[in-house]
Amino acid sequence: MLRIILLMIFCLLLAACGKPENIGEINFAIAQAPLNLDPRYATDAASERVNRLIYQPLVDFDAAMQPVYVLATSDTSSSDTLNEKSYRFTLQKSATFHNGKTLTAHDVKATYDSLLSLKDSPHAAEFSNIERIKVEDEHTVLFQLKQPDKHFVAKLILGILPKTLIEKNHDFSHQPVGSGALEFVSWQNKLTLKRTGDNQIISLQEVKDPTVRVLKLLRGEADLIQGDLPPELVKHLQSKPEISVKTSVGANFSYLGLNMQDAILKQQKIRLAIAHAINRQAIIDKVMVKNSRVAAAILPPEHYTNLGVSLFAYDYNPKLAKKLLQDAGIKLPLKLVYKTSTDAQRVRFATILQAQMRPAGIALEIRSLDWGTFFADVKQGNFQLFGLTWVGIKTPEIYSKAFGSDFFPPNGFNRGRYADTELDKLLANEDWPAVTQRIHAQLPYIPLWYEGQFAAMQKNITDYAPKPDGNWDNLTTIIRSDTISNHAN
Repeated sequence: MLRIILLMIFCLLLAACGKPENIGEINFAIAQAPLNLDPRYATDAASERVNRLIYQPLVDFDAAMQPVYVLATSDTSSSDTLNEKSYRFTLQKSATFHNGKTLTAHDVKATYDSLLSLKDSPHAAEFSNIERIKVEDEHTVLFQLKQPDKHFVAKLILGILPKTLIEKNHDFSHQPVGSGALEFVSWQNKLTLKRTGDNQIISLQEVKDPTVRVLKLLRGEADLIQGDLPPELVKHLQSKPEISVKTSVGANFSYLGLNMQDAILKQQKIRLAIAHAINRQAIIDKVMVKNSRVAAAILPPEHYTNLGVSLFAYDYNPKLAKKLLQDAGIKLPLKLVYKTSTDAQRVRFATILQAQMRPAGIALEIRSLDWGTFFADVKQGNFQLFGLTWVGIKTPEIYSKAFGSDFFPPNGFNRGRYADTELDKLLANEDWPAVTQRIHAQLPYIPLWYEGQFAAMQKNITDYAPKPDGNWDNLTTIIRSDTISNHAN
């Protein structure tokens, strides 16, 4: 409440400064700037979201999270599975890079060949099964695999780069050249992009502090903000007549990660006790934005792999949790260390979890670390418990990478070092309903929620809405009404 009052005071004090001139350019204030605009290296959410706009891949996903063609043509002959290890793609003949060069099969081959040669690319292992890539003509490319992979098409979501610039070792990370709807202009204090269809300028400026982002929106220094605000500030914006706030359900999965090498946490009964020591719905109701929902699996209920699957939510039952701990021979209170980042909302979640677990006989010690240190600890297995969110996950292969016994880092994302022979068999058979049920019962992760999405914008902004995975795809359609009138004049 004090934060809101201070915000209002700041707004009143700053109002006299007047609304700055902002003709033509649409300003998007973001919580974190992208780190790398080379799609072969990008892993952070901001970079992934920008790269979707600058580059085009062979394949993307539809609303049901099924693969659909982008640069490949959409007719039935565009992908010809010659056999279980060979895939042929026919490309659109109209795609061009922002430097004016036509995008051809040579560029597709060069992009994936370069990825395979980059030992430091975090995505290289994903494509290590490629035996060779053959250009059959300017618009036809053939991928040949070492081993059969029926999910190979769904992996081809990497943005395509120009062959000539790859050969020159061009710095795509800071000066990207793609074929997408937005073209790179400059990147100094802010990232400036230009929409290729109408030359609309769109700038993205990092403003880490959520209160400052809100102030910039209220003062007209920003046209749009999205995500990464506590619900109090979202409600404050909803009370402002000059601001429009839009919300949607979320699909990004938040969870508690556990170290399965820990002598205590390797016991399923202990993990079950932790699951019953968390009141997810209370957290959602009190400190999360509208349309957040309790989660049971990494992929949301609407994903095609979850059709016909019903996973119950673990209820908040501290009495049962305490009994489970006692039955496991634990001397109460059970002391656990929980690591998180220094982000204010993440620390807030941790503090609530700490309070909720106390009646269950769990004493949670919170260690909030700067992002670099925190994430390094997670990747190295230096933790008991941690909190993170999977963002933009579309394919069920995530279950193998996160829980398969062959996917301990650096071979995958099984950072808790979970090994389960029965689950490995289910993963090998791709029995996704059984996989999700096994994971739900064994609890190598403690599922929390899918955080709702929101975007707040000036009233004169149209054709923009938040998406379940938090992407910024509507920057390709966003319109500001005064921009239209300026063009008309």
